[in-house]
Amino acid sequence: MSAEVPHSLASAASATNPSAKAAISTTAPEPRLLTVGLGFTAGFVDTLAFVALYSFFSAHVTGNFVVLGSALSQPVHGLIAKLLALPTFIAAVAATRLYGRSLERREHAAAAPLLTVQAIFLMAFMALGLFAAPITDADAPLAILTALSSTVAMGVQNAASRTVFASLSPTTVMTGNVTQLAIDAVDLIGGGPEATLNPVRARFKRFWPPVLAFAVGATCGAISYKFGGFLSILVPTVIVVALAIHTRVKAHP
Repeated sequence: MSAEVPHSLASAASATNPSAKAAISTTAPEPRLLTVGLGFTAGFVDTLAFVALYSFFSAHVTGNFVVLGSALSQPVHGLIAKLLALPTFIAAVAATRLYGRSLERREHAAAAPLLTVQAIFLMAFMALGLFAAPITDADAPLAILTALSSTVAMGVQNAASRTVFASLSPTTVMTGNVTQLAIDAVDLIGGGPEATLNPVRARFKRFWPPVLAFAVGATCGAISYKFGGFLSILVPTVIVVALAIHTRVKAHP
């Protein structure tokens, strides 16, 4: 399903069904801009949190189970935050969905408000990190709050990618994207009828940008933290704020 809707179709839909206007305006902005920006943000935040918070995963939240499992054979820092990561993530996703549903009931486009909420928690992540720095004890209360604020920000992004941005490729967990790209690459190389290959090409073009953006974001997150510490979270925060503004403008031209 394309995220771009012709103006005449959008006008007709909104005229016959008011809620359709909100649904259309939710995904109307350029999908490449959103997936690249959010993919970069996820890679940046996940890597920075991993480096700064003793191997803590904020976007790939289930990765904390691996770190917890390793505690059986070697010492692991930040056990409390890693144990709290999954329930915090689930709560963030649930709260995001409830907020999105409330916006839909009032026939408001949910994309910009959800991006705004994500930006708020990214700013909280940055502020808490600056207060907590230098983090020498990952189990200190302020360090735990810092880690969990990043989890909430990524929980909002994960929930949005499954709801208001469902027509776009995922922007947080790249394993599924890479798997799909590998499958599509094999199908494209193997050839076949054009009617079969056209949707494969379209999906391939849709899935590779966020994967590349995530990788670039991960690299930038590590380098930025080395030189700028938690202040470098300004980079993904500005990106998400810009996407929220762009989305709102596109939804209400």
